[in-house]
Amino acid sequence: MKEDFDYLIVGGGAAGLSLAYHISQEPRLADKRVLLLEPEAKDQNDRTWSFWADAPTLFDGIVAHEWSSIAFRSPDFEQTFDLNRHRYKMIRGLDFYRFVRQMLVENPQFTWLKTTVTAVADMPDGARVTTPEGEFRGRYAFDSRPPQLAELRQPARHRYLLQHFVGWEVETDHDAFDPTTAEFMDFRGAQGQEARFMYVLPFGPRQALVEYTLFSETPLPKAEYEAALRNYLAQLLGGGSYRVTAEEIGAIPMTDHPLPARQGQHILNLGTRAGRAKPSTGYAFKRIQAHSARLVAALATTGAPPRHSTGDQWQFRLFDTLLLDIMQRRGELTRDIFSQLFQRNPVERIFDFLDERTTWQENLQIMNSVMPGPFLRSIWHVLRRRPGQR
Repeated sequence: MKEDFDYLIVGGGAAGLSLAYHISQEPRLADKRVLLLEPEAKDQNDRTWSFWADAPTLFDGIVAHEWSSIAFRSPDFEQTFDLNRHRYKMIRGLDFYRFVRQMLVENPQFTWLKTTVTAVADMPDGARVTTPEGEFRGRYAFDSRPPQLAELRQPARHRYLLQHFVGWEVETDHDAFDPTTAEFMDFRGAQGQEARFMYVLPFGPRQALVEYTLFSETPLPKAEYEAALRNYLAQLLGGGSYRVTAEEIGAIPMTDHPLPARQGQHILNLGTRAGRAKPSTGYAFKRIQAHSARLVAALATTGAPPRHSTGDQWQFRLFDTLLLDIMQRRGELTRDIFSQLFQRNPVERIFDFLDERTTWQENLQIMNSVMPGPFLRSIWHVLRRRPGQR
């Protein structure tokens, strides 16, 4: 098969552009020809990505804001935690798109094609991508299109939830926010047999992103998110006025359904298609970066992707499954579990645990810090393969 390109990257969102950027930073891959296929212009700020980090990242130059403290709030426990090793950071989608695309324009090894991909096929000696503009071939294809979970669902075996939210960027007429502290989770509102919390990222004393987030199987009517946001802001601001300057809406699949890292010998999955959104939290940006780095290191060293490209560890997949099972059966218990987690552990240990970097001893400390009953019941249900029953 004649190779038109070395690598075909399907999709120019966070996962596709991250892989492209990692390739561009690897001198041993400087001779590789890369085609990136994306149907949208990516010229809007359509999302933000937040993450915690305790080391420099490739994208620190475009971090819009970072916080040195986080706050956790529930009816029975409230505390602001000063971060030591970590900082909590946010990147705006438009800044990320512009930064990486500028690099692509200036680098002759990359070609950008605005088109829709209709099929990705594994061939004996490479991969083929079909578009309305024709077919393109490469040694490897990296597919970041969203997984079609509706077609894959096995509700008798796996758990399927959404992390869904509506967020408003607001401006106030008086100082109302602490720009050093991110409101990580505020569970003080009604839970409605689900996990529901407010999430606030202050950019300045008078500007913040205020988001109403839920973990459940189906989204709410938009008016319900808006009513919750108005009620929260009325209490927070003491009835003071504010203006909504931007809106963010999203729904992130959260599932323990196995999402394969490969579709074939020459097709690798990226992003949510490869399970890079952590099933129990929805955080994805850092996991995407780690996946991209792992892929590029193997390509540079051996010429081929690693056999196990994600490097996931089974014990953390089990923890995710158990928390998803609790969220699906008794979502209102999530508030108590996170309250105990933050009350009984250093915040740095919690971040390391969610990053899947903790030792067995630290994992035991985490598990011993929360009420065992819900987890023991979920272990029983997981062993009996009975998801979804309260």
